[in-house]
Amino acid sequence: MASCLSDLVKYQRLFQMIFVLGIGGSLQVGLQISMITYASVHVKKFINETWQERYGSPLHHETLMLLWSFIVSVFGIGGLLGSMGSGYLTRKYGKKKCLMCNNLLMLSAAFVMGFSKTAKSFEMILIGRLLCGISAGLGIPLHPQYAGEVSPKKLRGFANSTIPLFGALGKTLGQIMGQREYLGTESLWPLLMASCGIAALVQLVTLPFFPESPPYLLMHKGDEEGCLKAMKQFWGEGTHQAEIDDMMKEKATMKSTKILSVLELMKEASLRWQLYTIIIIIVTLQICGINTIYVYAFEVLHTAGFGEDIIPYMSLSVGLCELLSSILCSIVIEQLGRKRLLCGGYGIMALILASLTVTLALQDWFFWMPYCSLCLILLYVIFFGIGPAGATISIRVEIFDQSSRPSAFVIGGALNWVGIFVIWMIFPFIVESLGQFFFLIFMGILVTSGIFIYWFLPETKGMSITEIQEEFNKLNFRKKYVPAMEKNVSEDYTFCTQL
Repeated sequence: MASCLSDLVKYQRLFQMIFVLGIGGSLQVGLQISMITYASVHVKKFINETWQERYGSPLHHETLMLLWSFIVSVFGIGGLLGSMGSGYLTRKYGKKKCLMCNNLLMLSAAFVMGFSKTAKSFEMILIGRLLCGISAGLGIPLHPQYAGEVSPKKLRGFANSTIPLFGALGKTLGQIMGQREYLGTESLWPLLMASCGIAALVQLVTLPFFPESPPYLLMHKGDEEGCLKAMKQFWGEGTHQAEIDDMMKEKATMKSTKILSVLELMKEASLRWQLYTIIIIIVTLQICGINTIYVYAFEVLHTAGFGEDIIPYMSLSVGLCELLSSILCSIVIEQLGRKRLLCGGYGIMALILASLTVTLALQDWFFWMPYCSLCLILLYVIFFGIGPAGATISIRVEIFDQSSRPSAFVIGGALNWVGIFVIWMIFPFIVESLGQFFFLIFMGILVTSGIFIYWFLPETKGMSITEIQEEFNKLNFRKKYVPAMEKNVSEDYTFCTQL
């Protein structure tokens, strides 16, 4: 207990930074995902009323659904645009400045959506959703990079695991605020749409009081004094020689301090298997079935005989399960490691999907079978939150160095947003043709990814970036691989001995 309290005091500035990053980062995205569902009825009615007032006739149902679908999906288009520009902006301005400007973009989006009803313009909702998507696409890659770089090695996994935690918290808050007792009413839904601006304002006001990440200051700015000052702020007083040694080794192994472009990253032989890994885990995260689970939960609740008036409240159970499992992941990730959480999570999720296929096939045979399906859905969300959700973020940060990380996140972000778009486009057709057996596709993907991770991903827990690269070099160069010799970097260390 005493050691825990001392850590809380020592790393209080770091924990504050993680909180600020989470409030203005993943929490915003979680709000956007959940609140649009609860505002859907009111927004559709607003579109129809606005159209009738302008043109004197109501919208056809097909046209209304097309407009609504575009309002929902334009968030993904904006996310793709934002993620594609994140690498360039990070290289040019740094992570802190990009995040602050990103908050201004989110505040603009909140303002536009908040006044859409007053202006009687549903086009403003469309523009706001696009701006929100661009902001999310830019912020999602920056959040884990910043959180991972400001954390010491022993807390790196914990810091990265808080990212899905804040995302789940955002979804839950959006579900709560979307209830008809709060902002989910015909008169208050614009405030629900604009609520994301509060989180952006909090981060915009507080972020200037924190420094840039120590690795960025040392490796790209050459600011040795600023680097040590930032380390002392985040990690407490001390020389922090071990952490400085790791940074200097990473800098010595980098071909240059220049940040690689996406094309250069794809051509770099020493990063080939890291790139394979990031592609596998990002694609698996999108097509493992978690997004469809959220949608299918409503159908299961209908089938189970629950009334439509209580389904919004019961759907909170899914969000709460993800929130609680994310908290548990942040506790166990440094004990169990990333590889074990990924492989174990994939395996258990595959078994749950096989069981869910059976219960859905027998849905009409027994009155209690829908309740079994609901329990399996909740278990699936729990093991997703404990395993892949948190471990994937850590892996993305840890297997790339400073020169390749921004471009790696551009690639991961593009895959993420394209995956969201594709899944939601083809999901209705898959369900129509395969019924409940479509979960078997996701089960096969989980098993395949689990086998890949087991054989080819080294455990990154407690390892420096240089050590992780050494493990990957065994795959990248195979027979040509020669263990790296200790390099003479005494000149790089001179500033450390003087402090």
